[in-house]
Amino acid sequence: MDYEQKAKAVADCLQSYKRDESGWKVCKKSNDVVVSWRPSSEFPGNVYKGEGIVSGSLEKVWECLKPVPNGLRVKWDNNVKKFELLEQITEDISICRTVTPSAAMGIIAPRDFVDVILVKQYEDGTISSNATNVSHPGCPPQSGYVRGFNHPCGCICVPISGEPNKTQVFSFFQTDLGGFLPRSVVDSFFPSSMAEFYSNLAKAVKSLKDL
Repeated sequence: MDYEQKAKAVADCLQSYKRDESGWKVCKKSNDVVVSWRPSSEFPGNVYKGEGIVSGSLEKVWECLKPVPNGLRVKWDNNVKKFELLEQITEDISICRTVTPSAAMGIIAPRDFVDVILVKQYEDGTISSNATNVSHPGCPPQSGYVRGFNHPCGCICVPISGEPNKTQVFSFFQTDLGGFLPRSVVDSFFPSSMAEFYSNLAKAVKSLKDL
């Protein structure tokens, strides 16, 4: 499998989601974020977009979001229980396994996901993580976890001109949770969990000492 090619295609895909404003329907608003959705073209589900301004420099926000083992994300993101590096492909591309806890009062069992992840920086200072599902010989499905599949997803951190202590954060989730979940459970889970994601990110950034 050409992991590099697949990862680069995700970055292009997320940028196109960010640019294309048509068809999104707002499903949740909070002080931290506006969450919207539209039908996915990748699988029979939805793609969800979160858009919010986080108080903190881009460096601090990225420090909380960056997809690395032993990073900060497992500490503040309630949906990430464990994050393991399976293989480093290039300096910017890795294959990782993410373990999520049970959710929705136990209706959603623990899951694991195996993704190729590209960290990409842009000339204007934007930095993004871009992920999609892959299979990897080092990580077949394991008992105790339902194997889920992330379709192109990730976070894009955009600097705000003239506001060095604020960062615009876009997040995209389109996840096939696998198993046999009622659609209504999935559709209610993502908007609320994304609102929680932004609220917890804001708190994590605030608690960081000055970098």
